[in-house]
Amino acid sequence: MGLVVATLCLAALLLSVPLTWFMRWIGHRAGADDTAPLPGQIKAPTRKVPNTGGVAIFLSIALPLLAGVLAVRLLPDLLISLAPAIRPHLPGLQDSSSGVLWFLATLTVMHLLGLVDDRRPLGPMLKLAIMLGAAGTLVFTTDSRLLTMADSYVGGPWLSILVTVLWVTIISNAMNFMDNMDGLTGGVAAIAGSFFLAAALVHQQWFIAAALALLVGACVGFLTLNFPSRLAGPDSRASIFMGDGGSLVVGFTLAFLTVRTTFIPPSAAGAPITNNWYGVLMPLLVLAVPLYDFTSVCIIRLRAGRSPFVGDLNHLSHRLHRLGLSRRDAVLVIYGLTAITSIGGVALGSLEPWQAVMVGGQTLLVLLILALFEARRLPPATGG
Repeated sequence: MGLVVATLCLAALLLSVPLTWFMRWIGHRAGADDTAPLPGQIKAPTRKVPNTGGVAIFLSIALPLLAGVLAVRLLPDLLISLAPAIRPHLPGLQDSSSGVLWFLATLTVMHLLGLVDDRRPLGPMLKLAIMLGAAGTLVFTTDSRLLTMADSYVGGPWLSILVTVLWVTIISNAMNFMDNMDGLTGGVAAIAGSFFLAAALVHQQWFIAAALALLVGACVGFLTLNFPSRLAGPDSRASIFMGDGGSLVVGFTLAFLTVRTTFIPPSAAGAPITNNWYGVLMPLLVLAVPLYDFTSVCIIRLRAGRSPFVGDLNHLSHRLHRLGLSRRDAVLVIYGLTAITSIGGVALGSLEPWQAVMVGGQTLLVLLILALFEARRLPPATGG
């Protein structure tokens, strides 16, 4: 099955690259360029760059998943002949296929929401309501919940449902907020997705691993035209953006798959599984940097008396740039920070309590050092 997962990652990459090139061409022909800022919003100077790349990311994830569901349901014998390793896992894949369809349906809603907002910006409250609706629908239809162990303590699943809907909505917004510099969201999603993929493989969760492989492949393929590579020259910039139609898809996918992933290994020698309850905190470690950016920029906006949903140039990437890093180097630093906080997360559920405390402390220390570094007085954000 590991080979099947690797093949899916490669397939998504090979699908994403030409789709990204095609959507760049379509974007130029249709004039679907990055939009001007809304009243009260602060953005970098508008560039004539299409923001249609999210379509390539969405299709590179959705089409293989849909094809897989159809194959599992309608052509199981053909699927087994092509990939014999799937045979023992086929009943489980068939049982989860309806959940996959609900995921694809709600992911499509998020994608369409982003596409509409990319062309004609919607109000933040309307967007938030649709996101909460999509997250709630997915939670109820797939019975995907965090903190289910708390059900017996709070008198039912209501707390778990609430936390899960908020988690999916917050992560979707966090990745959307992070889409503010060339190559940033796609690279962070690929890095985080790779670590979640490692955890899914360790626990032999093959559907989760397959979906994460598609996400990683789709993001890497998109980065071929979105990351400002030095190979393209010192002044190279992204030639296509993912837009909200991509960032919401990436965030929603990461959020849902982290809910479905088991981060606690099977209990050894009959020990209760709750001994390693802290394994469920792995997503917080892997996504610590996007959450830091999301939280800090909301605090900055609220302290300035502005809505946290009105964009500006106070994101982590912008702040690092104003501290002297080039835009490319700011992106690479955030890549590195994401990898650092993710490394300990993969094994978190397998660690002894004192080791888990050390890993958690390391993550907090990284964020604390970053916050102290940023405590220097920064020049005010402008439109430049």
